Amino acid sequence: MNAVLIEDLLGGSGILGHKIHTEMDLYELGKNGIPKKALLYLAKSINMPIKTLSAILHTTERTLQRKKDVDLLNETISEHLLQLAEVYSRGEEVFDGIEAFQLWIESPDKALGDKKPLDLLSSRYGIQMVLDELGRIEHGVFS
Repeated sequence: MNAVLIEDLLGGSGILGHKIHTEMDLYELGKNGIPKKALLYLAKSINMPIKTLSAILHTTERTLQRKKDVDLLNETISEHLLQLAEVYSRGEEVFDGIEAFQLWIESPDKALGDKKPLDLLSSRYGIQMVLDELGRIEHGVFS
């Protein structure tokens, strides 16, 4: 886990309210809620439309639009958002840049049942499979 990259993808401590140093910090953020502004920052950072992000997070675009930027998202959405930031930070490390990672995440992957990794990000298990595959890629183990 690269706490600095995760924090950066979510807009930094200025938006989140405090720095991320440990997994306990991630736990606390998830429990307490992440400001909507962090979601908007992540969407912009990873070049993902809010419509796509809201579908991954199992909420509606309209629900997100009704919230103020400083409103805290519920625990379920906050934790899922943190997991997405972790996937993208990990992908950026493995592929040495967000652009190369975005090409991979939007392409079918044989090791993931010929599904696009992006399509798996709507579930905790799918996120874990993507993280596992990133680990295999990093170590040169291709399935």
